[in-house]
Amino acid sequence: MVKFMETVVSAVPSSDELSVEERNLLSVAYKNVIGARRASWRIVSSIEQKEEGRGNADHVSVIREYRAKIEAELSEICAGILKLLDEKLVPAAKTGDSKVFYLKMKGDYHRYLAEFKTGDDRKAAAENTLTAYKSAQVCEHFCNFLFD
Repeated sequence: MVKFMETVVSAVPSSDELSVEERNLLSVAYKNVIGARRASWRIVSSIEQKEEGRGNADHVSVIREYRAKIEAELSEICAGILKLLDEKLVPAAKTGDSKVFYLKMKGDYHRYLAEFKTGDDRKAAAENTLTAYKSAQVCEHFCNFLFD
């Protein structure tokens, strides 16, 4: 469904925005895909910690490889929706409601990155999360005057 919704977004002229229904379908499509990976990551991370505690180095090695694969998938999914948001959806938003919706989505996907990233990548994801949510909050208060 994500691929289909990406096609829908691409088909919409840059001067137009998605309808409320299309916007919600896009959100649900990505939530379903990312939600499954996030749940898998939490489970695998928990198993990894248990196996480390038991001293099962062989198991830990295999689990880490699988966790890294899940993290790569999460990164790819987040990068895909963040690119759509930055390059197409946020700039094309014509109403305060749609702008706030997309900015909150942007915050959500940066937050998902912050859940598993480490070091500077985690810090950047957390900062991007805060920036997006603050922008959504400001827009919620002021965008209705600008757009509506």
